[in-house]
Amino acid sequence: MDLSLLWFLLIAVLWTGYLVLEGFDFGVGMLLRTFARDERERRVMLRTIGPVWDGNEVWLLTAGGATFAAFPELYATMFSGMYLPLFVILLALIVRICAIEWRSKIDSRRWRGRWDWAHAFGAWVPSILWGVAFANLVQGMDIELVDGNHQLTGGLLSLITPFTLLGGLVTLGLFLTHGAIFVALKTAGPIHIRAVRLAHRLAIGSGAVCLVWVVWAQVSYSGNTFSLIPAVVAALSLVGVVVATRLAREGWAFALHTVGIVGAVAFIFSSMYPYVMPSRLDPAASLSIADAAATESTLTVMSVVALIFVPIVLAYQGWTYWVFRKRVWASDIVGHEGLPPSEERPLEPAGQGAGR
Repeated sequence: MDLSLLWFLLIAVLWTGYLVLEGFDFGVGMLLRTFARDERERRVMLRTIGPVWDGNEVWLLTAGGATFAAFPELYATMFSGMYLPLFVILLALIVRICAIEWRSKIDSRRWRGRWDWAHAFGAWVPSILWGVAFANLVQGMDIELVDGNHQLTGGLLSLITPFTLLGGLVTLGLFLTHGAIFVALKTAGPIHIRAVRLAHRLAIGSGAVCLVWVVWAQVSYSGNTFSLIPAVVAALSLVGVVVATRLAREGWAFALHTVGIVGAVAFIFSSMYPYVMPSRLDPAASLSIADAAATESTLTVMSVVALIFVPIVLAYQGWTYWVFRKRVWASDIVGHEGLPPSEERPLEPAGQGAGR
């Protein structure tokens, strides 16, 4: 197989891993303020993702790094036109990290409430913007050939169309559903029962929105008939999620919803093929896989490294999920987290406490 095509497929796999795993993290974060009824339930929800959320983010770093190394022209062209949205996503992810890490430091309702709102911001914003970004890749962007180089000439507003906004709603709905199913899968007791019911309602709505977007994308923007295969897989899987959540089979629902997200990502990449960035202004200016790829030697080294280390990473992450596979009960939450507000200490200047 041509190495550039191989890495096009591998990058699709990396993005799939990120959206599947980080998807339920985002979903839990979006539901934290609205679904949980009290502090104990919020701590239950945070415990469901506590052991795994930071490992899930590694997939984003890997996908971004692989894109930079394997398709440098794609990376440069994409960032030149999507710099501000990608910066906002990065800012939201940083805020979310701070919210998760700092929430439990002080035993204060006001302190926790502020970080819960920050967590919600860090979950809602990327959930929408990732969909808008991928929808732009399917729709095509304002790319022109300037002095032989591919350049994005459209401004920020060129990224916002009815199709791309609907794409944002697709990822938002899928992540909300994924998060609700994950809470149902990882909890027990009343919160588990409510999560199953919520997941069923969300599965109906998100599945319908996803179906409309996929049909629109296939009819208007996809030049390939084989992209219908992952589209059908995704549709059947999402229908299965509705049935599974109705029967309160959250394990099956999570597996089927994962397959649905895999099918959706496969549809996105197969609809773009043989391009990595189609141009909606001039098909001749579209950035093809061959045009964007790095040198053969670079791709060869990357392939060897991936062959060695990817199985190790997968084994370690799989082991992590196995170790923390048990459900979380609200009764497991006892006591308070963090220092009392009266024991807060101001930050000391650097070096002041070094001799203590």
